[in-house]
This record gives sequence, C-alpha cells and structure tokens, in this order.
Amino acid sequence: MTAGGAVSARAPEAPAAARVAAGPWGVVGTSAGAKLLVMGVSGLVSVVSVRLVLEHFGVAAYAQYALLASLGALLPFADLGMAAAVINTVASSPEPAADERVRRTLLSALRVIACSMVVIIAVALLVTALGLWPVLLGDGLLPGSGPVAALACLAVFALTLPLAVGQRVLTGLGRNHVQILLQGLASPFFALCVVLLVVSGARAGGLLAVFSYVGGAVVAGIGTVIAVRLLPGLAGGLLRDLPHVRRAPGAPVLDVAWPVLVQMLALPVAMQTDRLLLSHLAPAEALAQYSFGWALFGIVLQTISAAGIALWPVFARARSEQRVRSPLPMAAAFCGAGLALATVLALLLPWVAPLISGGAIVLDAWLVWGLVALVAVQAAKYPLGMYMTDAAGLRFQVPPILAMVPLNLGLSWWWAGSLGAGGPVLGSAVSVLLCQVLPSAWYVRRDLARRRAALSRA
Repeated sequence: MTAGGAVSARAPEAPAAARVAAGPWGVVGTSAGAKLLVMGVSGLVSVVSVRLVLEHFGVAAYAQYALLASLGALLPFADLGMAAAVINTVASSPEPAADERVRRTLLSALRVIACSMVVIIAVALLVTALGLWPVLLGDGLLPGSGPVAALACLAVFALTLPLAVGQRVLTGLGRNHVQILLQGLASPFFALCVVLLVVSGARAGGLLAVFSYVGGAVVAGIGTVIAVRLLPGLAGGLLRDLPHVRRAPGAPVLDVAWPVLVQMLALPVAMQTDRLLLSHLAPAEALAQYSFGWALFGIVLQTISAAGIALWPVFARARSEQRVRSPLPMAAAFCGAGLALATVLALLLPWVAPLISGGAIVLDAWLVWGLVALVAVQAAKYPLGMYMTDAAGLRFQVPPILAMVPLNLGLSWWWAGSLGAGGPVLGSAVSVLLCQVLPSAWYVRRDLARRRAALSRA
C-alpha cells in the first residue's frame, strides 16, 4: 500500500498521451497553479475591458453585456451529462487513440450533444420570433439590438458545445491544466475585440456579449485541436461515422450521464438562489454584502474546484487498473487547505474590503465566517466526489443532492431574515455537509472496504 492510500497492481504501460503525467498531488498543484495564473491575468485584462466598454459604449451596453454573458451559466446541463462519460472512458483507457470503446463513447457524446445544440438554437429562434426576449431578460436588454444579440449569444453557445468535448478529453488525459490555461485566452480575446471596435469607431455596443461567446468558441476549438493531436487518427473516423447511427453505433453512456444531468439540474436550484432569497427577505445592503463576499471568497473556491477536477482522471484510471486509491487523505488535506486559505482571507478582510469597496460595503461576522465554513466543506467534498465518478457512485449522489434542495432553501429562508447576508451562506454550508460530505464519506469508506476485499480475494 502506497503513502497515497493505493494498493498497487501492475498494469500495461500507457502511451504518454493517455497517461496521467504526475501523481495526484502533482496534478492538483498544477491545476491550482494554472487556475490562479488564469484568474490573475483575466482579472487584470477584465479591468481594462470594462473601463473601455463603459467609456466608449456606456453603462447600458455594459449592463446588457453582463446580462447576456451569464446566459450560458443558466444552462450547465446543456451537454446532458456527456462530460462524465467522456472523462471516465478516456481516463480509464490505456491507449485512448486506438481504443474502440473510447471511439464509440465519443460518437455517442457528440450525437447527444448535437441534439442538445439543435434544441437550444430552435428555442432561441422561437423566442426571438415571438418577441419574448424582453419578457425573459427584463429591462437590461437594449431595444433594437438586444434580441438579436441574445439570439446570437445562444447560437454561438450551442455551436460551441461539440467543441467542448475536446476539453473533456484533455481532462481525461490528465491535462486539466492545459484546458484551464486555454480558458485564460478568453479575456484577452474579448479585450482585443473591444479595442478593435473602439479603434474602428464601430457602434456595436449591443453586440459585446457575442464576442465573449465567440472567445469561448475559439478556446474550445483550440482545445479540440490539441486533443486531436494527442489522439492521432481518431478524429477522421469520428467525423466519418457521426451521421451513420446504425452502421457505427455508439457506446452506452446513460448510466453515468443521467445522474450527472440530475445533479446539474438540482445543484443550481440549491446553491444559486441565495441572491433571490436575500432580495425578498433582507435589506438591499445584505444583497450587496453577499455578492461582495462571494467575489472575494470565490477566488479560493475556484482554485479548489480546478484542483479537485484534476483528480477525476486519477481515480478513473485507478479503477480501470484495479488499484484502490483512497480519497479520504486528500479530502482531509483539501479541507485543511481550504480552511486555512479562507481563514487567512477572513483575517485580512478588515484591510482588504475597504480597499476594494472604498468603505461602501462592510462584511459582518456571520457572512465572513459562514463563507469560511462553506469553503472548508466544499473543499472536503471534491476528492470524495471525484472518487465517486463511476456509475454506482454517481447514482448514489442523486438522492442526497435532491434532498439538499429543500433543506438548503429552507435553512437559507429561515436564516436570511435573522442573520442577513450570512444566513444563506450558513444554510449552504450546513446543507453541503449533511447532504454531500457526510454521505459521500460513508459511501467511500464502504466502497474502499469492498474493493480491497475483492482485490485480496483475487
């Protein structure tokens, strides 16, 4: 048994393109470092972009840009759970480029995503034809160019979905840091588009969000090109077989896709409704405090998330090689690291918050330490969740996550009135602990015991 908690078994050597390049802590550190670098560069570039937009196109154009740029975040389920199937299959294959199962899984994923793409574009066209964009998006939409921009944004978003499969392949190949670094190209691309519009004098403020989505498409396209180069000979056959469903059947993907899809539908309801609750139950300054606090602690959470996702192919490959690698030490380390980083940030807030907000927003103790607790439990959750990415593990997560929706909404509603901005945060922290961390830890311990016993018998 290794120090990382793995029972080793000899497996065939995999080519460099298919092998996870480093141990689990190596991929975690690389992904976290890449995410910090991307956030730093993107933050600086975004400051310049926002200033140019405000100075040359106005506040209304910026408001529409921010509104439309968030449309994609409302559709986290757009790939219908195909990411899980792609990452699991690619990561578990010793030779992905020559593996028939990988080819068939990619065929199934692309066909399902193509259907999703067509539906999204059709719905966007229908909404545009019926003139419903102002009804759906409200007063933040500019008259005239707003509906056209909304249609264009969703169309580009939908057309990007098949290209995003390449990014999932990179994650499966143990190159999560590559796709993170590629995401850092989106902000400079958008800034370049804004500069070109300003220099040319084009009156295209209403179409700014479209350029943001085009940047995402460019990033996804580059990721696909890299994935194709890492898996030589695979792309041509996929494109040739894609339309021939009967002659070239795909692989079964529903066993892992449907639990992921349910989670992607339920989690936003549980975790992304806090602002709405605060707007109804607390003073306006509570909503401002909540948003400001999330903007600061979100940096820590995004870094932890990027590091956690990098563990997905590590555990998938261990399963395929009949090795037992425990995520429990990693969960403890993630929790400790998240708690330490969040605590340091909390202690620095008396100096950092006035510097950023100009003293306009003051964060109370309930909000600050609620965010610290939420970061800690979210950090503990990632290694456990990345271990539970096989079909059985994904299915197990569905009932607790569905239970988390009413629990989180109830606690957040109850505490928002009495604790203000900190109430929904504490509600989320308690819900994640009770409905994700504890059930997942129980499942992992049982699964580890079962797999170790099976390995001993073998």
